[in-house]
Amino acid sequence: MRANKHKSSFDNRAPVLMTEGVLPSHTNALGTIFGGVVMSWIDIAGAIAAKRFARSAVVTVAIDYMHFIAPIRLGDTVLLHAAVTWAGKTSMETEVTVEAENSITGERRRSTLAYLTYVAVDNKGKPRKVPPLVPRDKQEKAKFEAAEKRRAQRLKWRSA
Repeated sequence: MRANKHKSSFDNRAPVLMTEGVLPSHTNALGTIFGGVVMSWIDIAGAIAAKRFARSAVVTVAIDYMHFIAPIRLGDTVLLHAAVTWAGKTSMETEVTVEAENSITGERRRSTLAYLTYVAVDNKGKPRKVPPLVPRDKQEKAKFEAAEKRRAQRLKWRSA
């Protein structure tokens, strides 16, 4: 069978929406989700957004911020929204927002927000260039500028 080599016109900046259901194996004795499970889902959603943007394999190099705002409970549906907010020469930042939804009532609550940095790599694992990210509106510009400040802080920490 031949592979389909048709290039998609899909926007490589389109946000990722990932949905997961919270099962008993995801929860602790209190019936709330393990933080590590949420972190894993965040990394997957962020990596998909970065990979789609770069049209390349990516590796995670940093997680800047992770704060659990509201609990995620057994039976909830978890919605992860991921998008690239900044791109440099070989690296990208993604913002991942996590919401918990009670699928019966429809109530949603923000549970977590995280910023992750990925580097695009070639088939030998060496960094490769990514396309430029040019903000298209005021909201994207504000996120881009905030990402640049986080990047400057990361570089300070790395050189300390």
